[in-house]
Amino acid sequence: MGRVANGSAGLLALALLAACSGASAPKPEGVAMAGGAQGPAVTFSPQDKAANVPTDQPVVVSARGGTLKSVRVDGGKSGALKGVLSADGTNWRSTVTARPGARYTVTAVSADATGKQTQTTSTFSTVKGNKTFDIQTITPNKEDTGLTVGVGMPIMIAFDKPIADRVSVERNLTVRSSRPVEGAWHWFDDSHVDFRPLKYWPAHTKVRLEAKLAGVRGGPGMYGKRDVRLDFKIGREQITKGSTDEHVLYVRRDGKKIREMPMSAGQGGLWKFYTTSGIHLAMSREDATLMTSPGIGPGQSGYYSLMVYHTVRISNSGEYVHSAPWSVGSQGNSNVSHGCVNISPENAIWFVKNTLIGDPIIITGSPRKLEPTNGWGHWQENWKDWLKWSVLKDGPTITF
Repeated sequence: MGRVANGSAGLLALALLAACSGASAPKPEGVAMAGGAQGPAVTFSPQDKAANVPTDQPVVVSARGGTLKSVRVDGGKSGALKGVLSADGTNWRSTVTARPGARYTVTAVSADATGKQTQTTSTFSTVKGNKTFDIQTITPNKEDTGLTVGVGMPIMIAFDKPIADRVSVERNLTVRSSRPVEGAWHWFDDSHVDFRPLKYWPAHTKVRLEAKLAGVRGGPGMYGKRDVRLDFKIGREQITKGSTDEHVLYVRRDGKKIREMPMSAGQGGLWKFYTTSGIHLAMSREDATLMTSPGIGPGQSGYYSLMVYHTVRISNSGEYVHSAPWSVGSQGNSNVSHGCVNISPENAIWFVKNTLIGDPIIITGSPRKLEPTNGWGHWQENWKDWLKWSVLKDGPTITF
């Protein structure tokens, strides 16, 4: 199994491998004594009574001349740190991030060759933090999108404060799935990071986001407030394609065409009246949407304010696939809209009912291209460009 946006798994494997193959251990801080004889030498990192320890520094406990039977790292109100023991029982390493401003007690129980057990302890304190950051929103979410989404759905995280230490944060964002899927994170700015696969998600894949950010350094003196987990599911594969030249939308589900809908796209003339070409994603499904003329106010020529029914939003620039009974005569033969994709009321009702958030809706033929930052235009960037804005680059998701 591999990793995406989680460097800790690989670092853990390397660290344990090095320890098991004779790499030098930290200077012993305590040697357990039992019955007047010297027991296993137990060493700690951080060293005993260490102060201002970085929160992302792992706790490592090693035993020479014996094995470790148990290790506990107790932070009192800050909680305990979980960890893993090497196969030969001689090394233990924490797998979670410590909390800032906390004091930890490490208690190790070791055993010599005869099985006699001894206990050794060590303490350390972590660097203090004066502020925290948190996840403000995650998409998809149950309230806005539901937890079954389309094959094009990205994972989108918005933070409540700008992140300066992107490496630490991205390293602690883990994507797990029921099938291995190559993907990567992409920072759009200091407060937004999104994940998408190299290709569309396989249909019916289960996905889990683990944002283990509690105690993670986000910038000078700023640490993560909490851990967050999100589970969702990819539904059937449904992809809708249409051309502004052909004036028809074709809906395919799991490779089979299930519906053909005459359409009318943007009439052009003014640039804003072209429908954008590109890979759009269904962003919302609405029973009714109030649409107003872009950049034109009341009393000005061309102004309109119209309630439109049965809409699927596909961009942030005001584009929808929606019911347009006034343009049925043009649907299938010409483009007369101000940028939206017009379909008949009957087709619009069906489309809203049968579309999942994150379903790809691909429009071609227009000279106006969908920008990657317009709505959920993530698929407009090729993989090479997508990776430019990832700290840890690509890799397969960790499977359940």
